[in-house]
Amino acid sequence: MPAAPVPSARPPRGRHYLRSRALADDLVRDACVQPGSLVLDLGSGGGILARALADAEARVLAVELDPQAAAGLRSRFAAEPRVTVLRADATRLALPQEPFSVLANLPFAAGTAILRSLLDDARVPVRQVDAIVEWGLATKRTAVWPSTLLGCAWGAWHALSLPRRVPRACFAPPPSVDAAVFRAVRRAEPLVPIAEATAYVALLRRAFAAQAPVERLLPRGAVRRVAHELGFDPRALPRDLDARQWAALHAATAARSARPRRRAPAPRCPPSSRP
Repeated sequence: MPAAPVPSARPPRGRHYLRSRALADDLVRDACVQPGSLVLDLGSGGGILARALADAEARVLAVELDPQAAAGLRSRFAAEPRVTVLRADATRLALPQEPFSVLANLPFAAGTAILRSLLDDARVPVRQVDAIVEWGLATKRTAVWPSTLLGCAWGAWHALSLPRRVPRACFAPPPSVDAAVFRAVRRAEPLVPIAEATAYVALLRRAFAAQAPVERLLPRGAVRRVAHELGFDPRALPRDLDARQWAALHAATAARSARPRRRAPAPRCPPSSRP
């Protein structure tokens, strides 16, 4: 299959368009896109992923901030009912209320901001994210060690992975670094209940800001019990624990806080001195 057309206008700074339609089709297959499902193509550029998604019979929302690229997308998909083009900033996008997925080649300069808009709020009904980002960003967020605050927060509700490298030669113009597909898949059973998301993230923020041994940050008894059960050192630093370990610590400390305090016994009255 011939390569998909690359927009003739020079992309905005930080934008690197995919060159190969064959690669786009492969990414759609890897993401297991289902016919009729809603998929967001954020930073759609020339629409190479949007075209591959539409051919897979997905419903596509192609989001593009650059006015020239957005106009080109509208022209390209004018006769395609499966594709809706929206000129908007993907970092400030009002996300769908229905379950959706994301397959996108994100602008490198906005990769973290866009991922945060999708994954920071556990209530956002995103099923799966397959996002092409800079290699360093993908490896940092999916690292087994050292962990990061965002990785542990996102990992409570999504399984994070790095399924493939995308060499710089795949892009026009080629970036200075390689890229990767960052994947986040919604967990069937979250590690932390969504209702406790605010408290869990607050715990992570306090811990990662302090960067002190965990047993000095949380009740020592709870830390040592969880450490024994899950096999980590209670003197470990916050970055040494993964999302599962942090979720268990959150549950242990939350349960401890919820216990009713014992009331002190009422003082006994002295015996009456009256006859």
